[in-house]
Amino acid sequence: MRSYPAALAVLGLVTVGLAGCSLPNSADCSRSAVSDADVMDLIEVTGEADAEPEVDVFTPLRAPHLAFEDVETGEGTAITASDQLVVVDVALFSGETGEPLVATPYDGDLSRVYPVSQWTQNFPGFDEALQCATEGSRVAIALAPGDIEAESAASLGLAEDDSAVAVVDVRKVYLRAADGANQFNSGTGMPTVVRAPDGHPGLIIPDGAPPAELAIQTIKKGDGPEVTGDEPVRVHYTGVVWGEDEPFDSSWESQPASMTLDGVVPGFAQALEGQTVGSQVLVVIPPELGYGDQEQGAIPANSTLVFVIDILGLDAAPQS
Repeated sequence: MRSYPAALAVLGLVTVGLAGCSLPNSADCSRSAVSDADVMDLIEVTGEADAEPEVDVFTPLRAPHLAFEDVETGEGTAITASDQLVVVDVALFSGETGEPLVATPYDGDLSRVYPVSQWTQNFPGFDEALQCATEGSRVAIALAPGDIEAESAASLGLAEDDSAVAVVDVRKVYLRAADGANQFNSGTGMPTVVRAPDGHPGLIIPDGAPPAELAIQTIKKGDGPEVTGDEPVRVHYTGVVWGEDEPFDSSWESQPASMTLDGVVPGFAQALEGQTVGSQVLVVIPPELGYGDQEQGAIPANSTLVFVIDILGLDAAPQS
């Protein structure tokens, strides 16, 4: 079997490209345990979920269309969007011979974080097969011709009309946006947070002077782990200078950012510390807790900064 380093290009992890299409919202997520029993009965997956799977295929497999089955069903966060960040292990097998083709390391490293779209670039069939799959699941997938990008299929030694089998172990799923309970805030003179249907927030800055001191509001309260600073935190954020209409920065235009509390301005760190995953936080940062009297790119000196921050998950440290 080809090892992970030799198969990086095949497994779609060389460049980060984000697709904008959305899968179902988590509230609307429904998923069949098996999409086509006649096809999936030809594939048997065994072995511990934390190790590389053993797969027995009734060969030669001629999958008439994409089919999938949840061998194990996790209880974690669901995959609901193609730009959502995940950690997965993947093993691929020939439909012709049943022999293994390539696999990720299966070494327990949760620091290899990529958007779902990174996988679907080379494996478009994953888009359907992983819709609403949950963290902790093991998904067996019968890939029909065309469910693997042509160049990738050729690099694996697959002919145009060959089928393949994939096993995807969903190790970790980050939230796409804050999903916590809405909170009541009575503070006056604070910016207003508005949200698009996909959770993308915007900020309306009121007229008048900003608060003189750091002001933090929890807009949504998540029920996930607490941000302590011991691990990097993965967030979406939008930042606006008080008095301006347009953001000076927003991670929503690219992908969520991984941050350490000692790597951001003090006011931003104070807004995150003690919050929980799934929360959305509004913070107004006075200059002395931001960039002070220093100009910072598009941010003028002595600016009051406003951020709305969605806390999507905690990152694992890379394995040494």
